Amino acid sequence: MSPKPLTLQFTELNNRKYMEEIIYPILGACQCGAVSYELLTPPLKVVACHCKECQKLSTSAFSITAMVDKNSVRFHGKMNEWRRVADNGNVVAAKFCPSCSNRIYHFNPNEEGPLKLKPSNLNNTEMLEPSVHIWVSEKQNWYTLPKNAVVYQKQP
Repeated sequence: MSPKPLTLQFTELNNRKYMEEIIYPILGACQCGAVSYELLTPPLKVVACHCKECQKLSTSAFSITAMVDKNSVRFHGKMNEWRRVADNGNVVAAKFCPSCSNRIYHFNPNEEGPLKLKPSNLNNTEMLEPSVHIWVSEKQNWYTLPKNAVVYQKQP
């Protein structure tokens, strides 16, 4: 039995018009389609990370991460795993497609917290405006932070 679609209503916020409704689940997939997933509920929050590691990952000024409850996403297909130790000693693990190498999500294997979904591969990305910007101490000088964003110089 498939889940009943969840519909969210948005209004004008910070003088920006948001779409009228978002229907969940939203489908996502890697570039080659070997790994796919269904996001069943809205992200807990959307974060832009400006650290040098995320700049390498995204090949851009920052990487977008949607914090999601692990029970709110269903994955399909085989994924490989990669790990590194962060400067603070935490383990950063990533799941990615073994064929096209698209990152799907990050997680800390030593914690029970939310998954850090790499959401740019969702079919609908309109809700992905970051409300939090972290590691702005390493951001590109040419990028201007949004006026109403929550900002952290490093990891909160």
